[in-house]
Amino acid sequence: MAVAATNTVSNTSGLAENFSDIVWDVSPVDTPYLTMAKRINVSARIYQWQEDALDTVATNYVQEGDDATFTTSTQTTSLSSPMQISRKTVNISGTLDAVKKYGRKSETAFQLAKAGKSLKRDMEYALVRNQTAVATGTTRQTGGFECWISSNVTKANDAQGQDYSTRGFSAGTVIPPQDGSLVTFIEADLKSALGLAWTDGGDPSVILMSSKNKGWFDAFSGVATKYKDVPGKSQGTIVGASDVYISSYGTHYVKLDRYVRDEAVLCIDPDYVGVGILRDIQKTELAATGDGSKWMILAEYGNVILNRDAHSIVGGVGK
Repeated sequence: MAVAATNTVSNTSGLAENFSDIVWDVSPVDTPYLTMAKRINVSARIYQWQEDALDTVATNYVQEGDDATFTTSTQTTSLSSPMQISRKTVNISGTLDAVKKYGRKSETAFQLAKAGKSLKRDMEYALVRNQTAVATGTTRQTGGFECWISSNVTKANDAQGQDYSTRGFSAGTVIPPQDGSLVTFIEADLKSALGLAWTDGGDPSVILMSSKNKGWFDAFSGVATKYKDVPGKSQGTIVGASDVYISSYGTHYVKLDRYVRDEAVLCIDPDYVGVGILRDIQKTELAATGDGSKWMILAEYGNVILNRDAHSIVGGVGK
């Protein structure tokens, strides 16, 4: 029973708020492909390079004293990739920057930091998926990794004859795959894809996949031990997710990538994949048109698959 004439919280004004001075953000910021790829400084909107391969191995013996014969040498293949512009913008009123806030002092600095992280995620998204390359006009698009690989593709749904009939680098254009009817990701298809890259000389030591396909992968027989070594007499712990896969073609490091499509598993040789940088991530303050500050963060970049035969893909999965 309340005592008469007692001041309580309910009848008192001016009480201080209990407000956390920390902004909690769980948004993921990892970009495995962008982090792994070689950085290549470029100086034009379209970056060009060459890939090559040795002659096919053949029986080779000649008669003693025989005259030499000659054949035309196989020429290099020229490839190109357009540099894509991606951007984020920030527009903050002067009042918002001036008032006291919890969790940050400057709203402009806070929003610019968020925009920079978001931009990197957008870049990763473009680089690992099935985005079509567009090299003409002023709105250029870089081709996603999926679109570049045309010969070293294990068709998980091989019964679908139309699948993958239009993909890869053709006549100077990087075009997307046709997924067709999807099937479950199985170990035999992964081994087949790794074998395709290895046969051509690649070392696909990094495998990027979605969480859905990683769930299937964790049950594969080639997955390395799920026990973690611990020093001394401490008890070992079981690791729930497998990160290393051992195949006949070497040791492969499996990484989750939130932006790789469920429909594809990417087998990558890190030595032959790069990201061309025409303009690195940069922030620019734009002209003020009112009471506030306007900023733009952008990057101009493109996928550079230095040799397509070094990589492979398992396509048509994700069921």
